[in-house]
This record gives sequence, C-alpha cells and structure tokens, in this order.
Amino acid sequence: MEILLSALAVAGATALATSLRIMWEYERAVVFRLGRLRGARGPGLIFLVPFGIERMQRVSLRIVAMDIPPQDVITRDNVSVKVNAVLYFRVNVPVKAIMEVEDFLFATSQLAQTTLRSVIGQAELDDLLAEREKYNDMLRTIIDEQTDVWGIEVTAVEVKDIDLPQEMKRAMAKQAEAERERRAKVVNAQGEYQASRKLVAAAQIMSADPAALQLRFLQTVSEIAAENNSTTLFPIPMDLFRPFMRKAATSLIDVEGLEEEGVGEEADSAQTRELPAPSVGLPEPRAPETVRAKRRED
Repeated sequence: MEILLSALAVAGATALATSLRIMWEYERAVVFRLGRLRGARGPGLIFLVPFGIERMQRVSLRIVAMDIPPQDVITRDNVSVKVNAVLYFRVNVPVKAIMEVEDFLFATSQLAQTTLRSVIGQAELDDLLAEREKYNDMLRTIIDEQTDVWGIEVTAVEVKDIDLPQEMKRAMAKQAEAERERRAKVVNAQGEYQASRKLVAAAQIMSADPAALQLRFLQTVSEIAAENNSTTLFPIPMDLFRPFMRKAATSLIDVEGLEEEGVGEEADSAQTRELPAPSVGLPEPRAPETVRAKRRED
C-alpha cells in the first residue's frame, strides 16, 4: 500500500511539474485542449491539464526586425537596381497569428519581398532616390493591410540600400558635376552683377567731386606699396596733359590751314601755265559724214 501511495505521489508531482508554465510579460500561450482552441493565456504562471491533454504554443509580442534580402528590380524608367530593406513588425493578436497562417514569420517575409519588388518596379529612379520616405510609408501601408488578418501589426519599413549599376553611377556623377558647375557660374554671375552695381554707385559719388578720385588713387598706391613690391606703376591722370593736347591741336589746325592755302595758289598757277595758244590758219576738222557726202558727189 505504501508503495502504491508513493507511486501516486511521484506521478502527481511529475504531472504537476509538467503542467505548470511560466509566461514572460512579453509572451502569450495559445492553448489547445485535445486539438481544440482554448484561447490565449499569460503572462505569469499558467496551468495546463497534464498527460498531453492540453498543449500550448508560445508567441512573442515583441517587435521583430526582419531583414528583406536584396531584390533585383527594374524600375519604371527601365533601370536595373538591387534593393534591400528591413521590416519591423509585432504580433498583435496571438490567436490569429497561430490559427490564420502556418508560419507567420515566413509568410510575412515572403509578402514583404513581393511587395518590395512590386512597389519599386512602379517607381522611377530619381523619385526613388529623392523621396525614399514616401515609398517607405507606401510599403508599410500595403504590408500592414495584408498582414492585419494574421494578427500582425507592421510598425515600419525602411529601404536600406539601392545598388545601381556602375554605368548609371558614372552618369549620375557627371550630372551632379555639371549641376555644381552651373550653380557656381550662376553664383559668380550674381556676384559680378552686384559688384558692378556697387562700382556704378561709387563712380557716381566720386564724379561729384574729382578730389575723391585722387584720394582713392593715393589709397591704392599706399596699399600696393605695403606689399613690398619691387615695381610700382603710377598711372598719371589725363587732366595733366589736356592743356598741352589743346595747344598741340590748335597748332596742327593752323599748319593745316597754311598748307591748304599754299596748295590752292600752286593749283592756280599751274592752270595758268597750261592754257593753249590760239591757232592761226588751220582748217577746222570735218565730221566723217560730211567727208562721205562729198565723195559721193565726186
């Protein structure tokens, strides 16, 4: 009798030990009794009917970071790219995650890969590179709608890397270089325009007082001399030479007037010498028609 009681005690202790489970705060237990769903239990200490009558499956409620393998995609503008991403999701309803799909991790991974190829294939390369956040939100929305029936909530989808062909990288580098050169030329032109306007304003101010220009000239000379140059050029104002230039112009006009008078007198004397002397006793020349008429009469 004591042996039987000891055996029953050992069996009871073993059954009790095997029927007790501890669920962490981030875990839930989906319990089946004889193959029928009994619901989710936890967290904390839970009791299962021993001897295999009740069985459970653990489901974690923490966010899972799933890496989406690189996908070869042809974009809308016929550019072949290789794109990979990362998917963040969590199980929101443990019962659906177990009952609605066989392996919710594998199913979510396959759905993310097909959705990534589909969405990137409808995008152009420039939009994909410039508006990555837009396509991240689009991917998250599509995947979340399709996994909602599985009790899974997609929190975020991030496109990690877009691998371009080497030819496309070189073409984009040339385009970026040309764009930078264009911006540099525009900035340089704007600087020249602003400087020219300032120079015009300064010239208008200096034209009101000629002494200002002379002071500016002296300041420039002092700046050049401060640089320890061996040669210094001094521009001479043209105002110093204007009296001499006027005197030289007046003398040139007088000389030209005298030369014109002398040339006129020489021309008159030459015409007087070239007049022909009057002819004496010479017959006047007759026209050819008169000569022909006379020959016919003879």
